[in-house]
Amino acid sequence: MTRGDGRRPDQLRPVTIEPGFLKYAEGSALISVGNTRVVCAASLEDRVPPWMKGRGLGWVTAEYAMLPRATHERTQREASKGRLGGRTHEIQRIIGRALRAITDTAKLGERTVWIDCDVLQADGGTRTAALTGAYVALALALRTAFSPEQRERWPLTGFVAATSVGIVDGIPMLDLAYEEDSRAHVDMNVFMTDQGRFVELQGTAEAQPFDRRDLDALLGLAEGGLKDLFALQGAAVGYDAGAMVRGG
Repeated sequence: MTRGDGRRPDQLRPVTIEPGFLKYAEGSALISVGNTRVVCAASLEDRVPPWMKGRGLGWVTAEYAMLPRATHERTQREASKGRLGGRTHEIQRIIGRALRAITDTAKLGERTVWIDCDVLQADGGTRTAALTGAYVALALALRTAFSPEQRERWPLTGFVAATSVGIVDGIPMLDLAYEEDSRAHVDMNVFMTDQGRFVELQGTAEAQPFDRRDLDALLGLAEGGLKDLFALQGAAVGYDAGAMVRGG
């Protein structure tokens, strides 16, 4: 089966990661996944939140936002509403959790890394693109204080990325664009490390429930796509996922 954009069911959209996209941030990247584009910035501070002081541990946290014209119609800035929406809170939390899952906070020391993910253009998969780009920004920021060649001091234990999968017209598919996502009867976001361990699975069915066989097929598609994303992350940060696992 060929999809509307010409892809096979097991094929990612074209993905590019441009490291060092912002001039002033310690680490940054512009990630494009098809027509979805997210700029990610990492800021390194030599302090931690008050509740963490004196523990010798660091902290990684994230903020996420979508520009008003990232979509077909203008959306109101959440700042002008005076509060963040539930979706924004959810996405910020999963990005932070996923990055902390591959960060040794003891090696980080009493430092905080702020990750800002801003969606410039949305065509499905903004949260998964944001996390994938955020890892690159985080790694580049940490390079200003640590070296990945010094494994005993490097705070990151591996890679983490995310992609979407779903069942559209009865066919399991990888990396759904908005047009596919809007009519999928199963939609799932998969957040995983390069060691094959899951940080979070966000899966729902609409009208037609899915079974274990469907789930296994979707996870298999996600794992294949994530391997490609880990390779792209490695090229952007200057080391490969295998070296992180081997410690070499």
